Amino acid sequence: MIPRRTFIQKTSLAGAAALLLPGCISNLKNPLKTMGIQLFTVPLSLSADVRSGLEQLAAMGFNQLELFGPYPFSDPANITSWKAVTPMLGFDGSGYFGLSQTEFLNLARTLGFSIPSMHTDLATLENNMDALAEAAQAAGATYLVLPSIPEEYRKDLDGYRSMADRFNKIGEKALERGVRFAYHNHGYGLKEKEGITPIDLIFSGTDPQSVFFEMDIFWTMAGGADPISLIEKHPNRYKMMHLKDMKELVYFAEDGDNPSEWIPLFPYMCSAGQGVVDWDRLITVAKTSGVEHFFVEQDMVANPEIALPQSIEFLSKRL
Repeated sequence: MIPRRTFIQKTSLAGAAALLLPGCISNLKNPLKTMGIQLFTVPLSLSADVRSGLEQLAAMGFNQLELFGPYPFSDPANITSWKAVTPMLGFDGSGYFGLSQTEFLNLARTLGFSIPSMHTDLATLENNMDALAEAAQAAGATYLVLPSIPEEYRKDLDGYRSMADRFNKIGEKALERGVRFAYHNHGYGLKEKEGITPIDLIFSGTDPQSVFFEMDIFWTMAGGADPISLIEKHPNRYKMMHLKDMKELVYFAEDGDNPSEWIPLFPYMCSAGQGVVDWDRLITVAKTSGVEHFFVEQDMVANPEIALPQSIEFLSKRL
């Protein structure tokens, strides 16, 4: 089960209800040529009416989607865990949101969306790569992304070393099937343990030709790392970014291993340009270091019809 789901289990659904997008239309005159959104930002609207939800995102100026699972072909264990969580979430949509793969992809293309990336789970990556890669190719997606390492596999440095080995195997299988594997690093693993920074074990232990990364700006900062320095340290490894700002610089109480540390930081998330991120420098470094796709993601955003256009308007002047 991915951490964002665990978080929501422990979070009030009152805030989640605000994710419905009631007729939100933005009249940006010059939307970005490529501006993406991670669909977990607005799962309620998509679960309620996927066509209307996507139409509203398109009207705001988004034209790239990053999907999240599970999908119909996902590992059964992941599907089962998702079903166990959905009653507490207040929505049950994921993947293609009740449509067939063909129906969803046709709708997305009709609205002008491309789909460069799909989030999935570790079990599906390891046990069902054939179906996953086939679905990605049908969508035109290049990247298959693991949103997080399950907590049980990162309890110590040996756990990180083991995950690096598993990532190499996943990355090789992905390339053999014409797609790429990427790991979305959260805020954990960015502080030293026994003189070693765990994320460094992932970078040094993986093949740069087959294992790539997606950075979440907010959680990287919350974990005590500087996003710019991390990108510069590992050129051409980060291929995607989740963009959200931080009202003021705050850190996890410890290593950011679990929801008890994430929850207190959610009020500090804000639209791009309304916080402490040095966006001009960050985007310049990201582009020169090989980042290919930028996705707005504001977890549990309270007023998407306001917050999301604010991010687009700000970023459109910089991307």
